[in-house]
Amino acid sequence: MDSEISVIIPVYNESSTISGCLHTLLKQSLPPKEIILIDDGSTDDTLRKIKIKQKSTKKIKILTQDHQGPAIARNLGAKQAKGKILVFVDGAMEFEPFFLENLTEPIINKKALGTWSGNEWVKNWDNIYAKCFNYNQGRSSAQMVAPASGQRKVYRAILKSEFRKVSGFDSTGYTDDWTLVEKIGQEPYITQAKFYHSHPENLLEVFHQAVWMGKRQYKLGMIGAFVAILRSNIIFSLILGIIKASYYKTPQFIMFKLVYDLGITFGAFTSLFGNKY
Repeated sequence: MDSEISVIIPVYNESSTISGCLHTLLKQSLPPKEIILIDDGSTDDTLRKIKIKQKSTKKIKILTQDHQGPAIARNLGAKQAKGKILVFVDGAMEFEPFFLENLTEPIINKKALGTWSGNEWVKNWDNIYAKCFNYNQGRSSAQMVAPASGQRKVYRAILKSEFRKVSGFDSTGYTDDWTLVEKIGQEPYITQAKFYHSHPENLLEVFHQAVWMGKRQYKLGMIGAFVAILRSNIIFSLILGIIKASYYKTPQFIMFKLVYDLGITFGAFTSLFGNKY
C-alpha cells in the first residue's frame, strides 16, 4: 500500500546520477505515493533518462521549467503534490531501502512537523575529486556531515500543510533549502535515515558546482560577495591548496582548489551583477 509521501526532485543536468536516484526511491520499504521530478532546463539527456524510467511506473510525474534554480522547481513540485508529506531530495542522491520510512516516522506518529538526517555519505568516494570536495570542507572521511553537530538547517521531509503556511522556499541560490528553517522558526527533528550523495567527478564539474555555490545570496550583500572574491583569489587558493594537499597526502587537491576557487570567484562576480542563473 502506498504512503502519503510525495517525493520532490529538482533536476538540472544530472544524467549520470538520476537513474540511480530513481531506482533506489522505487525500492523503498515505505513506497512513496508519487515521485515528482522538475526538470530545470537541463541541456543534457537527463529528461530522456527520466522518461525511460517513467515507462516502468505510474509513480513518476514530470514537470518542466526554464532554468530558474532548485527553490522555484521545488515550489512548483509542491504545488502539484498529492501527498500529505513532502520529501525533498536531489537527483545526485541515492537511498538506503528504509530511508523514507525512517525519515517520515516522526511525522507520521505526530512527533514532529518536519525532519532532517545527517546520515549522509559520499556515494563516489573512490573518485579523487569527490574526495577533494570533502577535504575542502574539512571532512576527511566519506561522511558528509559532522556527526557531533550536523547541519540541521534543511527540512528533508515536512508536512505539506506546514510548507504551504510559509509559501515554500525562497530562491536565494546555493543555500535556498535552508530558508524553510528560517521561515518556520524551528529546526527539524533529527533522524538517522541513511542516504548518499555524488560529488563532482572531474574539474569541469567542480567548476560548475563552485559557480553555483558562488552565486548564492550573501548575508552582507555586495560586501559578502566581495569577501568571497577576496578569499578565493589565486594566491590564497594556491597556499591553501598546497597545505591541504600535504595534509591529506593528495597532490590533486592543488588543482582542485584552484579550479574550485575560480568557480567561486566567477559565481560571486555574477551575483554582484544580479545574474543568478
